[in-house]
Amino acid sequence: MSVRPDLPSRPPAVVIVGAGPRGTGLVERLAANAPELYGDATPLDLHLVDPHPPGGGRVWRPDQSPLLWMNSMAEDVTMFTDDTVEREGPIRPGPSLAEWAERVRAGALAVDLAPELAAEAAALTGRSFASRRLQSAYLAWVLERSVAALPPSVTVHRHPCRAVRITGPRDGTQRVWLEGRATPLRADAVVLALGHLDADPDPRQRALASFAADHGLLHLPPEFTADSDLSRLRPGEPVLVRGFGLAFTDLMVLLTEGRGGRYEETGDDTGALTYRPSGREPVLYVGSRRGVPYRSKIGYRWWGERPPLPRFLGPAQVEELLRRPGRPDFRRDLWPLIAKELGFAHYHRLFTAHPERTATPWPDFEARYAACPPGGPEQRALIAAAVPDPADRLDLEALDRPLAGRRFDSPEALQQELREHIEADLARRHDPAHSPDLAVFLALLSVYGQLLRLGDVGGPWHNFFGYLASGPPGPRLRQLLALSRAGVVRFLGADVRVVADPLRGVFRGSGAGVPGPGVEARALVEARLPEPTVNRTRDPLLRSLHRGGAAATPAGLLAVSPDDARILDRTGRRHPRRFALGPYTDARASGGFARPRTNAPAFRQNDATARALLALLRPLSCHAPLTV
Repeated sequence: MSVRPDLPSRPPAVVIVGAGPRGTGLVERLAANAPELYGDATPLDLHLVDPHPPGGGRVWRPDQSPLLWMNSMAEDVTMFTDDTVEREGPIRPGPSLAEWAERVRAGALAVDLAPELAAEAAALTGRSFASRRLQSAYLAWVLERSVAALPPSVTVHRHPCRAVRITGPRDGTQRVWLEGRATPLRADAVVLALGHLDADPDPRQRALASFAADHGLLHLPPEFTADSDLSRLRPGEPVLVRGFGLAFTDLMVLLTEGRGGRYEETGDDTGALTYRPSGREPVLYVGSRRGVPYRSKIGYRWWGERPPLPRFLGPAQVEELLRRPGRPDFRRDLWPLIAKELGFAHYHRLFTAHPERTATPWPDFEARYAACPPGGPEQRALIAAAVPDPADRLDLEALDRPLAGRRFDSPEALQQELREHIEADLARRHDPAHSPDLAVFLALLSVYGQLLRLGDVGGPWHNFFGYLASGPPGPRLRQLLALSRAGVVRFLGADVRVVADPLRGVFRGSGAGVPGPGVEARALVEARLPEPTVNRTRDPLLRSLHRGGAAATPAGLLAVSPDDARILDRTGRRHPRRFALGPYTDARASGGFARPRTNAPAFRQNDATARALLALLRPLSCHAPLTV
């Protein structure tokens, strides 16, 4: 056999930079679409570049504390498409995390798990919150299954290192340069699936870090909590914590149970816990803009009729917004539609599942609600007449800012108020009598999927979505209550302010609603992920792309085509061979995996990008080496 000399010496090649959940999902879609768009016998080189374990990537890597959980129930986590996903490619069903664990337990899947993970899988139920290490094993299995499903003509190459630069002409071979290697990978297409990235501090963070260095203090900037060096936080010392979302939950766990503390059941029927300190814990003074933790995950299943979504923010409304000149303004153009959509889902559920709490037939209410301008006096009057109990009405402002305008006589009064707030949230989110909350959750997912086509809609939306839809498991909030009662966690309240006090050489933190000078501390932790921005990212590949002409939005997100995730330049042109998926792009979806049967935006994006890649590569395969 010989190779024809007039043809290139390699088959077509694609490089996926990032083999975490997003890269894994793309491989799954390539495998699903390849038979139709590429063929089963056509050669293709597929390169997976990631210094972290394949499948889980950095965030879901196996070498992290077993105390760190997912914030979704095992039955609500899947990597596979179903018939709700709007896609052109074929559906390839697969197990959710809970179903995967059941098959492993039954011996239906040959998965080699460490003894502690095997024990966790054996005890897992659909309502369990799995450890991140078990999720890592699931993701690794999904990747191996997806690789095995690729046509036999596809050769997969794994590179456990970082990609640092891409070069090459727009219409020609791309070169992906890897850290520590002199020879680049040659590719016909490159996809960035980088996940969450580190960032350089902004001017405010630099000033705090400089103050800490000058005064012998500790300042931990926004970063992935599992990567933070928490050993420098000393037992018993006050620590200011700014941020009350999932990063705070991780911090709380690692500094309490992670240091030997334990919880005991109180023995009553409330499910309350008592915390037994180890004596190695610092005292966490936590505050944020809202001053309250993210809302608890909902603890019951859906039943009955689902709200027909989208209703007021769907493809037609998005098309109309796209036709307008300029970028939509979030508060003026988007929030009224979002609020009306969430309200529609809430009231649809209330009227159909709890009609005894309403005073109007649903068809009458729906027709009048549809005709009302969102948020106006006519809508408020309609709701007041049809929903007698104010507690059954959806008040998004009160939900979003429960401490707004509140003033407390003392720090202790605030502690009691916050404990009552968390207890009430837990009770509500686990009581099916409040099932309109779950309808609002479904509406949030619907809205998220629609807004992706509009690009960068701004941080307020993502923050609001995370607060309502991506909060901690209920057991974590019960632990928070126990820590508060034990004095290990102290609440600062809303609109928290942290300043550097040069006279005393300390940080000082205070909330807007509590009198007094605030709390002095020698340690400050910024409990949140860095903002995903190409302007301050520490990723050399993303920085070099931006310097080389890739466009960024005003908020610093990498600009990509909403249709197939091709990277845009500063004139709006799509790069024919470079693609990007993930949280640092302006088409960021809510995650690499998703809740089943929710038309997950990430799955839609993955399918569209995979098909675009295969359509690009297929003509090039005609020039691949042939053996004669």
